[in-house]
Amino acid sequence: MRIRMIRSGGLLGMPRRADVDTSARPDGAALERLAHEVLAGTGEPPPGPGVPDAYRYTLTVDDQPPVEFADPGLTDAQLRLVERVLGEGF
Repeated sequence: MRIRMIRSGGLLGMPRRADVDTSARPDGAALERLAHEVLAGTGEPPPGPGVPDAYRYTLTVDDQPPVEFADPGLTDAQLRLVERVLGEGF
């Protein structure tokens, strides 16, 4: 599975991108489960007012339509996927 994530927004507005091929990773199965959970929208927080300079994320898995989500209010699955794919800790 190919997972692509793009983070945009923030104070500087500099996008950050990551492409992950799960077949080449020892944690590939766990990443696939997280990606499917995010795509399914399980545990989605209710939409709220936007926050200036918040990070926005675009997730694309294989050839499926992209899914977008934003800080604050990431679900647990979204947060874990961002941390593991982009390598960022919160």
